[in-house]
Amino acid sequence: MKVLIWHGYLLGGTGSNVYTRSLARAWGRLGHDVTVFCQESHPERYDLGGARVVRPDIAGPLPVFVLDRYEDAEPQLLQEMTWEDRRSFVERNAAALREHLPADFLLVNHVLLGAPVGAATGMPFTVKAHGSELEFSMRGRPELCDWGRESLVGACEILAGSEHIRRVIEEVVGPGSHLKRIRVVPPGVDAEQLRPEPRDVALERLVEEAGQDPPRVGERHPDPGNAERFAEFLAADEPTVVYVGKLSEEKGVRLLLEALHRVDARAVIVGFGPARAELEAEAGPRVLFTGPLEHRHLAHLWPLADVSVTPSVFPEAFGMVAAEAAACGSLPLVARHSGLAEIAAGLEAEYPPELRYLASFDSGNVEDLAAKLAEILALPAGERRLLSEAARRAAVVRWSWGHVAAAILRGPWETHSA
Repeated sequence: MKVLIWHGYLLGGTGSNVYTRSLARAWGRLGHDVTVFCQESHPERYDLGGARVVRPDIAGPLPVFVLDRYEDAEPQLLQEMTWEDRRSFVERNAAALREHLPADFLLVNHVLLGAPVGAATGMPFTVKAHGSELEFSMRGRPELCDWGRESLVGACEILAGSEHIRRVIEEVVGPGSHLKRIRVVPPGVDAEQLRPEPRDVALERLVEEAGQDPPRVGERHPDPGNAERFAEFLAADEPTVVYVGKLSEEKGVRLLLEALHRVDARAVIVGFGPARAELEAEAGPRVLFTGPLEHRHLAHLWPLADVSVTPSVFPEAFGMVAAEAAACGSLPLVARHSGLAEIAAGLEAEYPPELRYLASFDSGNVEDLAAKLAEILALPAGERRLLSEAARRAAVVRWSWGHVAAAILRGPWETHSA
């Protein structure tokens, strides 16, 4: 099949970027002819399973939901852009897509601006709602909600990563026929790359990968000297906690640092964001900040983590990093709300009944987080191994990319072509 994927952003870093490149790779490996439309200037850095990359010329600002720095694009919050700039962005991207028609299937990311881009191509399309556009740009802004709702009229299907996102679509976009076309398909995990490893092997490979990092400086790159720091910090076999994600207020990292003051464990904090300097100042000597890491690093860091915490205090579409940690056998401990609650439910379905309460903690509750961390770390080796195997099983059965990619292609669009 000829498959087109439209994504307005990059292929590395945040959730929708990882989603796009992973889905392209999965479909490519299934034998489909895949083309990805995005603003990635270095696609050669990623395994896309043979998919081609087209970078449309947007000739203007890049509409974003959260302001970050981009290498060669001018980001502007979607809600602050003029209608002229928004429509120019849509038309330029749609024109790039039309040059590659006919196609069998078009997937566009984000209700805005994915749905308007899909509608402007003139072919049937499916929209993947990720949550960030809904919460950060559309919620409370009627003109953007109206635009999203009007654009979804032509969508064959709207994919939501969780029941939480299904509810958010209804709340933010409002009523309409599109609600009958929402289907929940969770994001995926690369269960082949992400798998348990013996501790000595994982540490050796982590140090090796970090040693291959180019000497680039900046918040979007791993910290210089990570290889030596990993080798020293993780040398002893001690209780280890890992956080992977944005370093911003809504992600709850401060809550985790407070809990760590009450637990006998070291921690590795992975990510970048505006709160890094402040968080580092609050952290103790048993906390290592690394900057952002790629999956080639995380595939070996997660097997070294006894617990991987997702402490977000803001609604999450799903909880990808928790599912990825589970694939590596690292026990996820997630705040029980929004899409993270569905991660907890998936883990609990595999955990022994008497240990299911260790999959999550009360959102924003530092006492409960610290208590659950301490309980997990105090488990006998045999019980912790059983939970690790169950976490891995949940990731493979529920969230592997092969499963997710095939599920999307079983949608009602199958008879369409343009």
